[in-house]
Amino acid sequence: MPKLALRDVIKEFGDNRVCDGITLDVDAGDMVCLIGASGAGKSTLLRCINLLEPIEDGGIFLDGVDISVPGLDPEPVRRRIGMVFQSYNLFPHMTAVENVMLAPRRVHKSTRAALLPEVEALFSRFGLADRMGHYPDQLSGGQQQRVAIVRALAMRPEVMLFDEITSALDPQLVGEVLDVLRTLKADGMTMVLATHEMGFAREAADKVCFLKDGKIIEEGRPAELFDAPRKPATQAFLARALK
Repeated sequence: MPKLALRDVIKEFGDNRVCDGITLDVDAGDMVCLIGASGAGKSTLLRCINLLEPIEDGGIFLDGVDISVPGLDPEPVRRRIGMVFQSYNLFPHMTAVENVMLAPRRVHKSTRAALLPEVEALFSRFGLADRMGHYPDQLSGGQQQRVAIVRALAMRPEVMLFDEITSALDPQLVGEVLDVLRTLKADGMTMVLATHEMGFAREAADKVCFLKDGKIIEEGRPAELFDAPRKPATQAFLARALK
């Protein structure tokens, strides 16, 4: 059984069908990269998985349980599925460590003293040990994005979603954030990410899905999809993206 499964997921905004019958399996420990032009439906799909957007039809299953049932309390699901966005969304009046501790203290009712060893270990692991007491405006974009990832990991999620997390970064800062994803993959974290980083997707993904007009046009292992795409739409997109 896949860790995460989507079955014929439909999401509409008015007359605009943004996700049009998407079916996808994500096995435990796999990294699945969603590629495609802006507006293809990648970000909306991630928001649907995290229950930030209700779906019109279909189902989203976590360990075989339908989490997209209308009326379901989303909070227990979001504790199991972490999400990191393009914008860091850090509270400017809180230090990095205060930002990271806020959710676990509220949700898990943990004390600062109980949380601190685990949080310190996360900061250290991702090269931020000396930045715990810094405020967001004292951090680079790459450091802020790494703090946002640490904040999500502090909730001990089983699945992580990443929505174009490098697109707002200067090119020289992209690598340090992608290194965090490589570390998480080595740890066996189950991940789904929307990305424009084609080289990273080719190197690190277990599966790559090309989206267009709200549909998965083609999916496969990176070597298959990048080196021998079958569908003309995939071929055209990659011809532009890999220039």
